[in-house]
Amino acid sequence: MTVLLDQRFERALDRLVREWGNGEYHGAAIEAWLFEDEEARRSAEGQLAEAGVRARIRSAYKPLVHAFLEEIDTVDLARVVIRYPVHEGADPIRFLSEGYPLPALLKDVDVAFEEGDAGLTYGVRCEYRDGRVADHAVFAPNRLRKNHIGGSDLACTGWIKATNLPGGAPDWHESHDTEIEQVFQAVMHALAAHDWPQQEPYAQTIAIDVTIAGIERPLGYGDEVMSTREALHEDLYFSALEWFHHRAGRPLDDRTLMPGQIVPEIRAGHGEARVHVALRTFAPPENPARALQDLERADAAPGLSQLERELAALPGEGFEALSCEGRPVRGIYRPGTRAAVLVTSGQHANETSGPVGAFRAVRRLLANPDAAIAFIPVENPDGYALHGRLCDSNRRHMHHAARYTSLGNDLEYGPGEPVHEIGARRKALELSGAQLHVNLHGYPAHEWTRPFTGYLPRGFEQWALPKGFLLILRYHPSWSDTARTFIEAVTRGLSAVPGLADFTRRQLELCSVHSGATACDMINDVPCLLSAQERHPTPLTLITEFPDETIYGEAYRFAHTVQMATVIAAEEAFATIMENTA
Repeated sequence: MTVLLDQRFERALDRLVREWGNGEYHGAAIEAWLFEDEEARRSAEGQLAEAGVRARIRSAYKPLVHAFLEEIDTVDLARVVIRYPVHEGADPIRFLSEGYPLPALLKDVDVAFEEGDAGLTYGVRCEYRDGRVADHAVFAPNRLRKNHIGGSDLACTGWIKATNLPGGAPDWHESHDTEIEQVFQAVMHALAAHDWPQQEPYAQTIAIDVTIAGIERPLGYGDEVMSTREALHEDLYFSALEWFHHRAGRPLDDRTLMPGQIVPEIRAGHGEARVHVALRTFAPPENPARALQDLERADAAPGLSQLERELAALPGEGFEALSCEGRPVRGIYRPGTRAAVLVTSGQHANETSGPVGAFRAVRRLLANPDAAIAFIPVENPDGYALHGRLCDSNRRHMHHAARYTSLGNDLEYGPGEPVHEIGARRKALELSGAQLHVNLHGYPAHEWTRPFTGYLPRGFEQWALPKGFLLILRYHPSWSDTARTFIEAVTRGLSAVPGLADFTRRQLELCSVHSGATACDMINDVPCLLSAQERHPTPLTLITEFPDETIYGEAYRFAHTVQMATVIAAEEAFATIMENTA
């Protein structure tokens, strides 16, 4: 093991109380913005009050939403008009997005957003049912920082305003480094300072272990939880990936780079923050035993061992490849007289509803002796195992560290040799000759943020907010007419899924408030993206996208039911089309 960083950082809240509550600032008034839950902030205010300091400590993360939760009177509120900042150093909708999901939280209130000026303050006008009007200025502390890829980001930061200081000292109004910012910067500096090899992968596992206090606040709407620890995981993972791309001279959206497995593990703590970054070798592959579930009613992602047993019980010829860490990537092929279909899931292993939905569908399809099905339930078993482990500490987080393979690349964009995970898909196509690939995917079930590098997830801005279930159909140009017929038939089949259209409509409506109009075509109440491209080996590739990172219970059951229905509708539609064109 090679240690790149082992450091502790004083908690900014403790430092604030220590420095301002030492008796030297009796009579002063301060406002501070920190990355802390409300209970901790209120406790610190009480301690400062005992020292004669009037303090109001607010959240530096999503300050507008926190203002409505903690300070602004919402009783009998009828209408709210919010003028959001438009700063030249940020995406034009960056502060509009940060206001998500206010309209859903302010039920029966008319909420309107308008572009404001380039400052860092939201202007809020509240109109009440009794005719009262109240105006509020909500400060959003940010500062421009040089980033890890040679540019700059308008990043969330701590802040202190202080007035009535002893001896007539001038007022304070300045940014204030917090421990979560210091952890982020220290990790990125440690990565940049290390002498990395020239050949990929640069390491087996780049382990970033952090224990830190912070915000973990459920919002009571959908799957939304304001979580600074999840945000830190996302920012560290994607920033590290971006830095390796930048170092290699590759575009940031290149998915072939193999830096190794980047794993931020962020655990809840108290007091000082602790960060440890080390290069480790892979541990021997393990598939920890988890409670068995009936896949028809599964309320959480099953363990990898159960999925392997479920696959072994299906009829057909088995085949496999080997993951980077040595786990088998197993599949089956059962021939039949109908047009062959390849069904895969778990390419991005933190997208959890696909494997269960795929199993449920394939079982039904294989009951028809004429169906020809090739099936790989978990294409990325290393990522799937990592996701299960990460969920033991933070079960509702997105955990994008489990998205790619242990080499750090998207398996679909892997190298020719060694083949590893993509070898199973190649074998499935070789055995089946399938011309339709149904590839089940998901995306975040709640807001996805990167507050220390510009807030919106760079390169994935369109996936920052849940927007319901959608389909992506990629087709060879010569198949354009078939593609249209196919997607019409699939979406007609999905119209029979109870609640799906309403689910998507509700999420789309809220998403459109904070991110603008969707670019999808609505086909039978299902948003669809169709594109002609030759890259895929099958003439038709149908990709599902359900907001499933990471959900449980009834929400999870609904997700894998929709995935199941899509596979069944796609196989039926494709078989009918191919029979009619034979």
